[in-house]
Amino acid sequence: MKFSQRICSMQASPIRKLAPYAAEAKEKGKKIYFLNIGQPDIKTPQAFFDAVGNFKNEVLAYGSSEGDTRLIDAICNYYKDYGVELGREHVFITAGASEAIVFAFAALCDPGDEILVPEPFYANYNPFSQCVSAKIVPITTRAEEGFRLPSVESMEEKITPRTKAIVMCHPGNPTGIVYTREEMERVAALARKHDFFIIADEVYREFVYNNLEYVSFGNLKDVEDRVVILDSVSKRYSACGARIGCVISKNKELMAQILKLCQSRTSPPTLDQEGAVALYSTPKSYLQEVNKEYEKRRDIMYRALKDMSGVICEEPKGAFYMMVKLPVDNAEKFIVWMLQDFDLNGETVMASPGEGFYATPGLGRDEVRLAYVLKEQDLSRAMEILKAGLEAYPGRTAPVIAN
Repeated sequence: MKFSQRICSMQASPIRKLAPYAAEAKEKGKKIYFLNIGQPDIKTPQAFFDAVGNFKNEVLAYGSSEGDTRLIDAICNYYKDYGVELGREHVFITAGASEAIVFAFAALCDPGDEILVPEPFYANYNPFSQCVSAKIVPITTRAEEGFRLPSVESMEEKITPRTKAIVMCHPGNPTGIVYTREEMERVAALARKHDFFIIADEVYREFVYNNLEYVSFGNLKDVEDRVVILDSVSKRYSACGARIGCVISKNKELMAQILKLCQSRTSPPTLDQEGAVALYSTPKSYLQEVNKEYEKRRDIMYRALKDMSGVICEEPKGAFYMMVKLPVDNAEKFIVWMLQDFDLNGETVMASPGEGFYATPGLGRDEVRLAYVLKEQDLSRAMEILKAGLEAYPGRTAPVIAN
C-alpha cells in the first residue's frame, strides 16, 4: 500500500522517538531520569480537578466552536496583566497549543509557502508545517552566542516572496532564550516591510528568570494586525494532559479563516475547558513559587554542566530547557548507549537528541535538549550520571580533563 509523500517525509519526534529504548531499559530494571520531555512534576492546582468533578450536566454535549466564553473571558483577563487588551472575538480555544499552531499554519500557508523559524526550535514545528505542505526556513542561532538573533541583514536574506510568517518561541523551547525588546522590534520591522505574520509561541511566558522583564509580542502596537499568539495551560499550570490552548489575534480577517478550522473540528473538549476556567483563577502566588522552583532547578543543572569537561552551554533565561553541546560523536548514539549499555548503580539518564530541533542538515548532531523538570535531588543525581556517562562513552570526542 502506498502512503502520502507528506506523511512519509515527516520526521519522528526527537522527544519521543527513543522511547522504545527507555522501555527496554526499564524492563531490565534500570531506573531512568527522564530529562527528554517537558513534563513538569509540579502539582496541578486542585481547582482543576474540583471543577471537573463538580460538573453535573446530564449530557456531555458539544460546546461552541470558538470555545467556552467563560474560559475566553478568563484568558482576556489574564492578558490584561500583560498590558494586552483582548475581546472575545480575538480568542479561540484549541486542543492544546499544538492545534493552535496547525490552525495558524493552515490559515496562512499554501503548499510550498515558507515559515521562518530561529533554530534550534520546537521540533514539532517541522511536522506541523508538513501537515499543510509548507516549508520551514531556519534562521540559525548558536549556543556560543547565547542563541541570540543574528543581524537584520542575515535574517532578511532568508525572506522570499513565499515567506508567510516567522515563528518566535518566546521564551524559547529548546534554548531557554528570552528575546530583548530590540530583537522583537527587529522582527516586527521585517514583518512590516515584507508583509508577513509573526506567530508568537508564548506558552512559557511565566517562566522568566534573573529578574528579567518579559515583553509579549502582543505589546508591540504597530504590528497588532499581524501578530498571532499561541498559548496553553499545559506548562503554566502543570496541566499538560488537559490539552487546552488558544490562538489569539486582532486580525479579524485571519480569525474569520481560523474559525472555519475551529468549526471543522466541532468544538474543544468540554470537561477540560471546565477545569481550565478554574485554573485561570489560580492565585498568582502559585506561579511565583513555580517560577522560583524552576530557577533553582536551572541553577543546579547549569552549574553541573559547566563543571563537565567538553560541555558547552549558555545559561537559559526562560522556559525549563537547555540546549547543550556534548563532546560526543553523535548525541542520539550517546543517548541510546546510555539506555542500553550504561548505568551508575542501576540508574541512567534519557535526553532528547538535538538534531531534530534543527532544519539545517548536520546541525545539532552533537547536541541534546535537557529539561530541568525533576525535583532538585533527582536533578542532581541525573547530572552525576550524565557526567559519568560522558567520561565512559566510547565515542567521546574530547579528552577527559580532571576537575
